[in-house]
Amino acid sequence: MKTEAEDGIIVTDDFAAVIDGSTSKSTVNIHKDMSNGRYCMLLICDYIKQAKKDIDVVGFCKGVTEFVRSHYDKDLLIHLSLHPEERMAASCVIYSNYHKQIWMIGDCQCIVEQCFYDNPKPYEAVLAERRSEIAIQMIEQDGITIEELTVDDKARKAIIPEMLEYMKEQNKSYAVIDGFDIPMKGVRIIKLLENEHNIILASDGYPSLKPTLELSEKCLESQLASDPLNIFYFKATKACMKGNNSFDDRTFLKFIV
Repeated sequence: MKTEAEDGIIVTDDFAAVIDGSTSKSTVNIHKDMSNGRYCMLLICDYIKQAKKDIDVVGFCKGVTEFVRSHYDKDLLIHLSLHPEERMAASCVIYSNYHKQIWMIGDCQCIVEQCFYDNPKPYEAVLAERRSEIAIQMIEQDGITIEELTVDDKARKAIIPEMLEYMKEQNKSYAVIDGFDIPMKGVRIIKLLENEHNIILASDGYPSLKPTLELSEKCLESQLASDPLNIFYFKATKACMKGNNSFDDRTFLKFIV
């Protein structure tokens, strides 16, 4: 089997996927040498490399869950079942060549021909709005500057308790890959017709996914130039911090099948 892989992208003869590790909100490290999100992303890549080509979406969700779960310390499992915010987690959008389907597990996005699809977390917009309100109040009433907030995102810190509370719904009201059962109602399935398709798979690091990487990057650059805090037209749960070139990891994969 031919396999190509790089950070956040895995391509084999049977699958193509973009995997986005979740930003950790916990001090618990599952792997001593890397972040929880990165470790989960790498494990999912390993699973896809050895997955049977005809596995369906239900089988994939069960298999990848068991694979990730097997890499937890057994003594941690009971604790993690009660504290989803401390699990390693990742979102994944994957194309199955055998089934001619795209499976969206977690917060990710894709374009098939001209049609855009996403699968956002249900609470993300609520928290982004709340953070926007807090940041604007800090700027207008407390005299804190935009630049100061790109060094210390106090508005994000203010919503962390709410974020952790919402995360109790992880793999209940929304789906991610974290080693615990994935609710199929939270997995979006896109069925393709039997003809040639231009497909883009991407992480949620692009505020506006476009038909090319260049256009997607230009839109991101324009957004961050006008609103580095992501609190006005495009609202997010984090800012573009000083010294970074974006507010979140981003991965873009385009191919034709």
